[in-house]
Amino acid sequence: MQPLSNFCRTFLLLSAVAITVVPAWQQGSAQQHKAVNLSSANNLPFSDGIVAGNTLYISGQQGLDASGKLVAGGIGPETKATLETIEKVVKQAGFELSDIVSVNVYLADINEFGDMNKIYKAFLPDPKPARTTIQAGALVNHARIEISAIAVKKR
Repeated sequence: MQPLSNFCRTFLLLSAVAITVVPAWQQGSAQQHKAVNLSSANNLPFSDGIVAGNTLYISGQQGLDASGKLVAGGIGPETKATLETIEKVVKQAGFELSDIVSVNVYLADINEFGDMNKIYKAFLPDPKPARTTIQAGALVNHARIEISAIAVKKR
């Protein structure tokens, strides 16, 4: 009868440990989410960025001026203003441009790829992030470009 009793005690002890440790472990692995917004006055239903752990997810940004209107001049000025806005989100979140690992570029006209690419290439540091570029059927605000990105902070 003694071996069974030792088995029962060991089983109960391990069960008690599992009941306490597993929920604490699961809670400890959950990542906090922190919103990053350049302006609280924009009243939009999304954040400019979300930090989860050491990763920053940047919403699609457009080439807007301080008043929220598209900058004039077409794809060149819009691309520059868009990248400057992304840089502001990155910095406000405590990241650097060199932390950006992935970029999605949405163009209203794929024929403007070359003009966009010249500015993009000069703006982002090496090594350049992975990138996807597509032509979208239409962009909000009749923008020529919208860019989203993901940054991962180096540890």
